[in-house]
Amino acid sequence: MAVPQNHDAAIAAAHQLADLLEPGAIQRDRDGAEVIPHEAVAALDASGLLGITVPAADGGPGLGPRTLAEVARILAMADPAIAQIPQGHYLMVDAIVVHGGAEARKRILGDVLAGRRLGNGLAERGGKHAQDLTTRITGGLLNGVKYYTTGALTSAWIAASALDETGRVVLALVPRDASGVAIDTDWDMIGQRATISGTATFTGVPVEPGLRIDWSGAFETPQQLGARAQLVHTAIEVGIAGAALRDARGFLREKGRPSTEAVRKGASAATDDPHVRHRYGRLATRVRAAEALLESAAGTLAEVGLIPSGAEAAARGSLAVAAAKAFGTEVALEASSELFTLCGTSSAAAKYALDRHWRNARTHSVHDPIDYKYAHIAAFELADEQPPNHGQI
Repeated sequence: MAVPQNHDAAIAAAHQLADLLEPGAIQRDRDGAEVIPHEAVAALDASGLLGITVPAADGGPGLGPRTLAEVARILAMADPAIAQIPQGHYLMVDAIVVHGGAEARKRILGDVLAGRRLGNGLAERGGKHAQDLTTRITGGLLNGVKYYTTGALTSAWIAASALDETGRVVLALVPRDASGVAIDTDWDMIGQRATISGTATFTGVPVEPGLRIDWSGAFETPQQLGARAQLVHTAIEVGIAGAALRDARGFLREKGRPSTEAVRKGASAATDDPHVRHRYGRLATRVRAAEALLESAAGTLAEVGLIPSGAEAAARGSLAVAAAKAFGTEVALEASSELFTLCGTSSAAAKYALDRHWRNARTHSVHDPIDYKYAHIAAFELADEQPPNHGQI
């Protein structure tokens, strides 16, 4: 395994991995949590792509958000569930780079470059919101229960958020195979099924002092951690939209039949129907626009940098990603539904599994409400209000 050293090499590696993932995407969706996708995640871990954002100072290529966004989009077109597995990984790498100490950078980033993945343990159930934490570190031991732990089941390390002895939120980096770590396969959602983002339970898990990150402090100054994390989520939505458009095109060209009304008007194939052409052309344009917004947002983050120069720069990065995320989500949902309008009744046959695009888009899209993203964009442009939490939107 070699970590790609430049943008072109990373994109080539992403296409190679996508070619491996796409043939099994339908079966992985059908299997859900009943079959852990070991082969797919092993291919991901062996691709070298886990290390693309590790800085040169830590032995990596230090590739930026343009590369990260395009890699995630390519993988999501093949299988958005597998593409989501390293989303938290890239966030944790960024967190270690900006806020981690020497030990975390050396040990964890060294493992990342060797193909060892980081899983997340951030969200919880039962509280007022997903970040209403009950997980604690007491006496150096981690205790708590997490859910939506994408990537944790098959990872080498888990980054779990917890309140420390002083009441601050920290990230505790613990080995996946540490005593007291238990990951369940109780993931039962309509989409993104192969992520298997089930329950993680931590019972008396030792946390080394050098493997803690001050997570509260990460969001007390202007930052781009949130924007870069949202960039990958955006790429997943845009990738789903592209996959739905691709499959609509394939079905129309290879299997689609014209409607009776279209035949009466002279159409000999589904692709001759003027209404199909209009709808497809409109949808293709919106998918291309979503791709362009994703690319533009990635370019803005590249200009701002991982550590922004101030609040204005942080706002610029966060709002650019917010716009791309909100629009990309809408287009993914539209494309994955419009597919059936374009292709007709036969496209709804279970054997084609075309419904997976909508289920994946819908499940992933509710990760965070896009209405708030539009509201933050408007607040900034109409009333000069900065995004909250120093850019975490």
